[in-house]
Amino acid sequence: MKLESKVPPGPLAEKWTRYKREQKLISPANKSKYTVIVVGTGLAGASAAASLAELGYKVLSFCFQDSPRRAHSIAAQGGINAAKNYRNDGDSVYRLFYDTIKGGDFRSREANVYRLAEVSVNIIDQCVAQGVPFAREYGGLLDTRSFGGAQLQRTFYCRGQTGQQLLLGAYQALSRQIGLGQVKMFPRCEMLDLVVVDGKARGIVTRHLETGKIQSFSADAVVLATGGYSNVFYLSTNANGCNVSATYRAYKRGAFFANPCFTQIHPTCIPVSGDHQSKLTLMSESLRNDGRVWVPRNKADVGKHPNEIPEDARDYYLERKYPSFGNLAPRDISSRAAKEVCDDGRGVGPGGRGVYLDFADAIRRQGKARIEEKYGNLFQMYERITAEDAYTRPMRIYPALHYTMGGLWVNYELMSNLPGLFVIGEANFSDHGANRLGASALMQGLADGYFILPYTLTNWLADQKPGVTPLDHPEFKRVEAEATQRIKKLLSIKGKKTANELHRELGHVMWEYVGMARSRAGLETAIQRIRELREEFWSNVCVPGSDADLNVALERANRVSDYMEFGELLALDALRREESCGGHFRVEYQTPDGEALRDDANFCHVAAWEYAGPDREPIRNIEPLEFEVVKPTVRSYK
Repeated sequence: MKLESKVPPGPLAEKWTRYKREQKLISPANKSKYTVIVVGTGLAGASAAASLAELGYKVLSFCFQDSPRRAHSIAAQGGINAAKNYRNDGDSVYRLFYDTIKGGDFRSREANVYRLAEVSVNIIDQCVAQGVPFAREYGGLLDTRSFGGAQLQRTFYCRGQTGQQLLLGAYQALSRQIGLGQVKMFPRCEMLDLVVVDGKARGIVTRHLETGKIQSFSADAVVLATGGYSNVFYLSTNANGCNVSATYRAYKRGAFFANPCFTQIHPTCIPVSGDHQSKLTLMSESLRNDGRVWVPRNKADVGKHPNEIPEDARDYYLERKYPSFGNLAPRDISSRAAKEVCDDGRGVGPGGRGVYLDFADAIRRQGKARIEEKYGNLFQMYERITAEDAYTRPMRIYPALHYTMGGLWVNYELMSNLPGLFVIGEANFSDHGANRLGASALMQGLADGYFILPYTLTNWLADQKPGVTPLDHPEFKRVEAEATQRIKKLLSIKGKKTANELHRELGHVMWEYVGMARSRAGLETAIQRIRELREEFWSNVCVPGSDADLNVALERANRVSDYMEFGELLALDALRREESCGGHFRVEYQTPDGEALRDDANFCHVAAWEYAGPDREPIRNIEPLEFEVVKPTVRSYK
C-alpha cells in the first residue's frame, strides 16, 4: 500500500504556514456539532483536549488513572527544547531542526521535524502565560541549559520536575474546559479497542476499572495520545501502568505501526539492583551538564571506593571518544559507550553494570549550594533509592529503556492511514527518527496538542458531515462483544503463573536479544521465545478475582497479553531492518570503531507494518524518506 504523507508543496520553511493559510475551516456555530474522543491525558492528550474544547468541539477525554494529573508526563525531569535563542548563542529554528534530524540519524520526515522546531517557540510563551514556573536567571529572564546532541543552551526547565509543571499547566487548561462543560472527563476508564465503521475510526470500547463495566463511546474523530511501549521490556523508566494496548489494538483494526524497533535506551538511570524491581528510575540527562562520566582505567581498580581512584587512573570515556560533545553526546551513543566499557570488565557496582557520574569538579567550581539549587531534588531521589550521597561520591548509572520513537504511522496532518484516527505525542512515530534528543519529548507532546492538531483535525472534519454513529450499530456491538469475550477468557484460564511473572520473562528475552545490541541470530531466537511465552500465557496465566469490580491483576493481564504479541512485531521489525541507525544497533552493521552503520540505499524509509491476521506475518509497507534541505551524512559527534 502506498503511504501518502500529505506534506504540502513549497519550500520547507513555508510548508506549515502554507498549510494553515489553505486549510478548510468550520464556523464556530458548527463546531459544537462535532464530537472528538481524546484518549490519554499526558502533555499531548491534555493540551489537545483543552485546545479542541476551546475551539468549540465537544470533547470526551479518557484516562485509566484516577486523575489526569497522574499521566506519565509528570515524571519528565530535565526540560523542554525551544529555538528561542535567548542566550544569543547561535540557535535558530533551522538549527533545532537540523539537530533533531541528525540526532534521529536521518530517519524522520523532514517536513514534520521542521514544523516541530518552528512551533517550539510558541510553546514557551504559552506555558509562561499559564504560570509554569520555569527557572530564571538572576535578572529575571528565563534560564536555559544544554542537553545531549546540541552545542548550545536551548532547554528550558523547572529544576528537575519540568514534566510535572508543564502537565499542571495543561491540566488547568483542561480543567477549565471541564468546568465549562466542553470536556467530559472519564477517569479510571481504559480503552479496550477501536471501532471502525465504513473504513473510518468512529469510536472506542472502554472498561470502567472500578466497576468493570464495558461501555462504548462514539465520535466524529478519535485522537490517541497514549504514550509509548517501553514496558514491553518489563524494566524501564516508565510508570507501571504505561502500556501499548491502545495503539496495538488500533493496529489490529487497520492502523499501520511504524518503526517499532526504534526504541531509546537512556544512558543515565539508576542500575538494576535485583529481581524484586518492577521499574527503573531515571536520572535526568540535565545532570550531564555538570556531571562527568567515567570508569576505572584499569580493571584492578573496579572494586575500590571511587574517591580512592586517582585522576590519572580514570577513563572519562565520553570526553575521550567524543571531544566536541563530551558528556553531552546523544543518548544512543552514550548508552552504547557505557555498555562497551562494562563489557570490557570496567563497570562498577553490583554485577559490573554501572558507570560513575561525578560532580566533584562542578562542586569545586560552582559550590555545593549552586549544584543543589539546580539538581537538589534529583540528588535527594538518588539518595533515597541508593542510600548514597552524590555530593560526596559519584552517582552510579547505567542505560535503561526510556522512550520509544516508533508508534502508529501518521501523515503530515497527524492522521493515521485509518481516516478519522489521529495520533499525537509519543504514540506516533513522526518526529524523532531512530533516536530522540533529550528534552524533545515534551516539545513534541505540547506542539502536537496545542499548535498542530487543532489545525489539522479541523481541516479533516470540515469535509465530514457531523453526527456520531449510533451505539447500537452492529460494529459497535461486535467489537464490544469481542472485548468482553477477551476479558472472560483471561479469567477462565486459571493457570499457575501470574501475568507479572510472564511479563518479567518476556522482559528478559527482550532485553537480552532486542536491547542495546541486536543480531540476526539473537532476533530469531527472540521471536521463537516470544511465541513460546505467548502460548504459555494463554494456557497458564492466573488472573484471580472477577471482572465486575476493581481488579488490578486483570488490568495487568490484559495489557501483558498485548505485549506478548507486540514484542514479536518489534523483534521482527529489528530483524528486517538490516542496518544500524540511532537506537537500533545491529552488530553486523557497524563501522570499524564500533559506530552505527546506516544503509541509506536500502533503508532510508519508514517501515509501516500492516496487521494481516492472527498467526500471520504482518505486511511491511514503506514510506520513502526524501530530504530536500538536509542531506544524510555520517553522523559524528567527535
